[in-house]
Amino acid sequence: MGFHHKPVLLEEVIKYLNIQPAGIYVDGTLGGGGHSFEIAKRLTAGGRLFGIDQDEDAICAARGRLSPYQDRVAVIHSNYCRMQEVLKDAGVCGVDGILLDLGVSSFQLDTPERGFTYNNADAPLDMRMDKRGGLTAEDIVNSYSEQELFRVIRDYGEDRFAKNIAKHIVAARKVKPIRTSGELTGIIRGAIPKKVQMTGGHPAKRTYQAIRIELNRELEVLEQSIGQMIELLNPKGRLCIITFHSLEDRIVKLKFRKNESPCTCPKDFPVCVCGKVPVGKCITHKPIIPQEKECEENKRAQSAKLRVFEKI
Repeated sequence: MGFHHKPVLLEEVIKYLNIQPAGIYVDGTLGGGGHSFEIAKRLTAGGRLFGIDQDEDAICAARGRLSPYQDRVAVIHSNYCRMQEVLKDAGVCGVDGILLDLGVSSFQLDTPERGFTYNNADAPLDMRMDKRGGLTAEDIVNSYSEQELFRVIRDYGEDRFAKNIAKHIVAARKVKPIRTSGELTGIIRGAIPKKVQMTGGHPAKRTYQAIRIELNRELEVLEQSIGQMIELLNPKGRLCIITFHSLEDRIVKLKFRKNESPCTCPKDFPVCVCGKVPVGKCITHKPIIPQEKECEENKRAQSAKLRVFEKI
């Protein structure tokens, strides 16, 4: 299957990146190269684009898609959390714009052997975004304690039936190991009241999201990386981040706000004495969301939110 992925909020990303033809840009979640193609198209031979992704399938697809601009594009198999290291190796210490398009891609969801989907009963429980990693979703499901599973499903899936789902998983694996998507989905269905399953989407959606986030350390990586990415920006450089659920968006919003207003002095102090000064400003105090037409054409866009930060 080809790596088909329709870039979300494409026009808005290009607008807010404020691309300079001779600038240096980074797409930290390259995917199939949809956003990167439009960025590279706007660069001259003096500009540079670094595309980073931990998914080998994405890397292969993006190299082909971006081949018309190979004179200005470098495709790198890595995680965006190592962006500073990757750029240092390339002799780059500052960039004019960074993009992150978080979450799981359409290709990953539509490829059963990747194990991200609950819609294919025979799919293995994999869910690794980087297939070089050792731990899989199957390992989490079969080795985490009931309390650990409860924590993951509650915190990352925000599922009100997290405790019961964890209990059912542990009970089922005592009989035999849980190997496939169909087995796990059946267990989750058994843990949620049938009345509830009639509304609110697929009953396994939140648990699968939670396991995927835990396995790939998605929130931890995001939280640790935002400050480093802001440091990389040149003056007037911009960081654009697209999120797809409230947990990601909350981290981005708070990190941007902290970098815009870092002062820790009590509010009743007449002047700042902590010495912490803003490093930039939030360009979008409210997130940019897709227009109705885009949501109709691309269901994945429905929950997307774009926030933008500019370095002083």
